[in-house]
Amino acid sequence: MSSVQNIGRMLLPVVVLAAGLALWEFVVRVNDIQPYVLPSPTTVFQTLVSDWPVLSESLGITLLTTLEGFIAAAIGGVALGLVFNQSKWLEYSLFPYAVILQVTPVIAIAPLLLIYLPQQTAVIVCAWIVAFFPVLSNTTLGLNSVDRNLAGLFQLYGASRLQTLRYLKLPAALPFILGGLRIAGGLSLIGAVVAEIAAGTAGAGSGLAFRIAESGYRLNIPRMFAALLLLSVAGIVIYGLLALVSHLVLRRWHESALGKEN
Repeated sequence: MSSVQNIGRMLLPVVVLAAGLALWEFVVRVNDIQPYVLPSPTTVFQTLVSDWPVLSESLGITLLTTLEGFIAAAIGGVALGLVFNQSKWLEYSLFPYAVILQVTPVIAIAPLLLIYLPQQTAVIVCAWIVAFFPVLSNTTLGLNSVDRNLAGLFQLYGASRLQTLRYLKLPAALPFILGGLRIAGGLSLIGAVVAEIAAGTAGAGSGLAFRIAESGYRLNIPRMFAALLLLSVAGIVIYGLLALVSHLVLRRWHESALGKEN
């Protein structure tokens, strides 16, 4: 019975999606709404197929930018979190500036970066800015949340700071770090899209965000919906891949993943 219930829960979102698309198609056809006002799901799918060469190239550019920003945020966030854990003075000195970087809207920073940096570099930096703080804060929180009794036991047995970090703090902080990476994956995509819109460039080097803006200017609303669909699917795939990695890493020993195995 439990397996049947699990299958039913998995199918529920699919049923809701199908019902929503059917309702959308029905409303557009019954009211004879023009595609430049609201395209039907069928029109969006046809546009996705017909414009695939252009949209796929733009998707590749956006995904590459997202990947580069995510990798920079992951490396920088984890590394700085480790430094903060080893030196409280550095944490007290630098963490407030990381908070300021996080709370400043990236849409306000992007035009400034585009003045001083090459376009592609500025877009990557925007993706990094948005994704950096979740990794840093989660890593710092995880490393600082180690059980005091276990830390005292390591100290009692004369473990060095490096040994304590390697065998106690990092394993304990790993679920926090992976949680931060899951958040950062989607945020890096958002940062890349915002920066591409701010850049406002045309040509083969343009990402999906520009295609959305371009479609809006030309009232090519079906292409706009198709590009939005690709961005949504890309975000879902990124989150799913990171969630899968997190589950594979934690499934043998951490409670959050062990519960999913039952």
